[in-house]
Amino acid sequence: MSISLSSLILLPIWISMAQIQQGGPDEKEKTTALKDLLSRIDLDELMKKDEPPLDFPDTLEGFEYAFNEKGQLRHIKTGEPFVFNYREDLHRWNQKRYEALGEIITKYVYELLEKDCNLKKISIPVDATESEPKSFIFMSEDALTNPQKLMVLIHGSGVVRAGQWARRLIINEDLDSGTQIPFIKRAMDEGYGVIVLNPNENYIEVEKPKIPVQSSSDSSDEPAEKRERKDKVSKETKKRRDFYEKYRNPQREKEMMQLYIRENGSPEEHAVYVWDHFIAQSAAEKVFFVAHSYGGLAFVELMIQREADVKSKVTAVALTDSVHNVWHQEAGKTIREWMRENCCNWVSSSEPLDTSVESMLPDCPRVSAGHGGEQSVHPGPVT
Repeated sequence: MSISLSSLILLPIWISMAQIQQGGPDEKEKTTALKDLLSRIDLDELMKKDEPPLDFPDTLEGFEYAFNEKGQLRHIKTGEPFVFNYREDLHRWNQKRYEALGEIITKYVYELLEKDCNLKKISIPVDATESEPKSFIFMSEDALTNPQKLMVLIHGSGVVRAGQWARRLIINEDLDSGTQIPFIKRAMDEGYGVIVLNPNENYIEVEKPKIPVQSSSDSSDEPAEKRERKDKVSKETKKRRDFYEKYRNPQREKEMMQLYIRENGSPEEHAVYVWDHFIAQSAAEKVFFVAHSYGGLAFVELMIQREADVKSKVTAVALTDSVHNVWHQEAGKTIREWMRENCCNWVSSSEPLDTSVESMLPDCPRVSAGHGGEQSVHPGPVT
């Protein structure tokens, strides 16, 4: 049996509390003081002391996983599915490992979109300078020139990126369950142009610049002896601070800052931007949307901002578990009427596929998707 460092640190406090609670009423004050001490201990920070380094591979091979011929993620030696609880009692470390694997899978899906689906990666904003933050979308060769049909795919919120519906399903089920690839391939087989949005790619992260500490010796009408004394105190203070920081944050995780992408700083902004610069410019007579979860909200926001244009170009919208709300988003009567005629929301339900499901909102019909919703095979990960 292994005992963690955090447990060893807290053990004397727990023992003291147990002993005090066995005493009489006079010991209540001590119990209160110890409880107050426990409440001040940041257990998340304390548990970092027990963690292995947050140093993970940057390839699937490094993780010793690969996708088999069925699109299932399997361990290359054991053939077993992905295991979230790789290290017992280290949930934070396991979560960081899961997130690192997820980032690799995001890049893997991007490669599939280009190589297997023959989509082009298009940088946005279209007029971005060399130095400013950029995002991208994916399009088929004929997305803007196909005179008949265009399919537009919008995923939901969270960690998913272009080409994905749910990271958890990719990892625990297979690529067909968790990615948009089956939709893309079928659409292209049936003669549609395709545009894949990337609404969660709203910013890039860069390390926060360190603010240089100006030496007190720079400002100086002070006597040299006084300046030396102040510099010495400053160095000692920095030394103590660095020592504390090393103890507080042994993994030395970098402090990051976000640089937002112009006109694409939110899923709603992104949908409007892609509409204005691509979808509205396409030759397609009929445009169709498939939008999942928050993607449905982004579509409704697009309608609110570009109502006449959307009505003139969009033929039908398939929503899946959409989280839009026509009241909160203040969608007008004409938008709600259009949605009733042109949209359908397939929702998680135990009812048979396409069975009508009651809705409290006066927008589009809701029908059963024929299943109870996304299920996680393995406990633990936050997606």
